[in-house]
Amino acid sequence: MTYLKSAYLCLAVAAIGLVMASCEKKEVPVRFAIASDFHAPDVPGGQERVEAFIKAANDENVDFIIDLGDFCRLDSASQVYRDIWNNFKGEKYHAIGNHDLDRYSVDEYVEGMGMPNRYYSFDKGNFHFVVLDGNNYSDGKEIIHYDHANYGKYPYSNHSYMDKKQMEWLEKDLASTNLKTVLLSHQSIDSELKNGAEVRSILEKENKRAGFKKVVLAFSGHNHSNYTKKINGISYMQINSASYVWIGKPTMTEKRFPEEINKKYSLMAYSMMYDKPLYAIVTLTEEGADIKGTKANFIPPTPKEVGLGDSIGVYPLVSTIEDVYVNFAD
Repeated sequence: MTYLKSAYLCLAVAAIGLVMASCEKKEVPVRFAIASDFHAPDVPGGQERVEAFIKAANDENVDFIIDLGDFCRLDSASQVYRDIWNNFKGEKYHAIGNHDLDRYSVDEYVEGMGMPNRYYSFDKGNFHFVVLDGNNYSDGKEIIHYDHANYGKYPYSNHSYMDKKQMEWLEKDLASTNLKTVLLSHQSIDSELKNGAEVRSILEKENKRAGFKKVVLAFSGHNHSNYTKKINGISYMQINSASYVWIGKPTMTEKRFPEEINKKYSLMAYSMMYDKPLYAIVTLTEEGADIKGTKANFIPPTPKEVGLGDSIGVYPLVSTIEDVYVNFAD
């Protein structure tokens, strides 16, 4: 082969390589900010907590934001929180929390918050996101949706169900996509939903049907705690409240806040508040989820000073959302 032919061959091979490289699909990570349980009108400094979350989301230039419920009411006094939320420059999503329905019907709340439905899905990049609604109770015969705090008539063991209509929709929705899927709900599928085993079965059957791990991760709130666990290959992460943890008994709040604050926010008498808001920034790639949380301190008196341990029931008693990496291949 002559030198000239060899040079042409090298150039041709190089050109083919460049064309092939340019045709390769470059993965663009999906990034979002997530928070839960602001209870913004019912805690001191609720406005500043929502503002801090929105500022972090804008500074991080995430693709979208989502709150996992118990955010704020629809009355005029809560308009300030909705306005702050809408200051985010990108897409905005909500899940419904049980306390969001203490004064409203689900239809009123969906319309008031500009949601497409009480449960819904959307795509972003190479991921499919499903927002679920566990706000149903059982009266022993039927599963009934929360409406103006009607669930309060029944013991806690009757709360937090997913309805059959929604589960049928979930099966169809999952089957309609080939994208890796992330679930978002107020009540946790791993421990809070009373029929969570049925829901997990739908997820696990879809992964088996698809022939790959399609459903990879589920986020939830409600329990004002933080943990990550894996059940049959799917990771479940509890996102701590942005504001406080409910203790359910007196917490020496007279030492925590002045009298006027305790009178205005009666919830604080049985709660312990964090000294700054908690939220997380999530970065998704084909390989996994990199979750960067935030850390706060309990405003004293601390749980130890109140005589508490390191958990409330099965839920860790912590003032953090820990950093964690979820490997989708595991």
